[in-house]
Amino acid sequence: GATIDGIPTTVNVIVEDDQGSPDVGASAAQKLINQDQVIGIIGAVMSKVSLAFAPIAQAAGVPQIATISTATGVTLVGDYIFRVCFIDPFQGRVMADFVWNNLKLTTAAVLFDNGNDYSKGLADVFTARFQELGGHIVASEAFTDADKTVDYTPQLTNIKAAHPYFLYLPNYFASVTMSLKQARDLGITIPAGGGDGWGSPELIKLGGAAVEGCYFSDHVSLDDPRPEVQNFAAAYKRLYGDLPDATAILTYDATNLFLQALKEAGTAKGATLRDTIRDITFKGVSGTTTFDADRNPIKSAVI
Repeated sequence: GATIDGIPTTVNVIVEDDQGSPDVGASAAQKLINQDQVIGIIGAVMSKVSLAFAPIAQAAGVPQIATISTATGVTLVGDYIFRVCFIDPFQGRVMADFVWNNLKLTTAAVLFDNGNDYSKGLADVFTARFQELGGHIVASEAFTDADKTVDYTPQLTNIKAAHPYFLYLPNYFASVTMSLKQARDLGITIPAGGGDGWGSPELIKLGGAAVEGCYFSDHVSLDDPRPEVQNFAAAYKRLYGDLPDATAILTYDATNLFLQALKEAGTAKGATLRDTIRDITFKGVSGTTTFDADRNPIKSAVI
């Protein structure tokens, strides 16, 4: 409950499933804004979906807070579009630095989905940063559409022939586990790594031994002793029987950030809400969030 425009107000949640589709997401945004007359939108998960409905939210003057859409362009759509996750250039850079400085490995190969902005963006940034540090990318292999790809052998055969010391897989966990199992079967034993698309309990369930000794960048670590992290993880496990992944944590943070802004603004007017979110300091499960000029959060990553 908050007092909005002088009236004690209850916030109701309306949930729409975008099905991971930009078209479905755009239709959902039209419905939420025109029919339900929402005062804010939390989401989407996938960058391509956020990019499809950000112009609709922007045109209507309804603040949107993307949860885990890390592609650079999302918030650049306009000044009503925010996110609570770090962006791909940041996490691509973090992993390149880690491989070079911490693992002390000098060559790497990349296997990415050229039909996905997230995967392509991470591959580009990792490659550029690793080379800037002095590393060599000895193989860069692409596939199209992780949902349809089941055989990574041709690309992995080329990677094996190049003898890299590290394999960067900026893909989602289902694709990662499938490609890594095939890599291990081909005798590629090197450590691999990726971005927050790896961050699911399913990674270990599906990947087993193939993912042992690998690394990925993520938004929060459940090993973090902060009470915000431990209390949320315990509450989530009680409710759902499993530990939260980064998507759950960031969605929770995005929602609470919006509710804090609503209380601070004292109004549901879009422009005032937008300005309040822009200037907010929010302490959440994933750390303390403030926004930069492009409405991206200033925060840290974990490996």
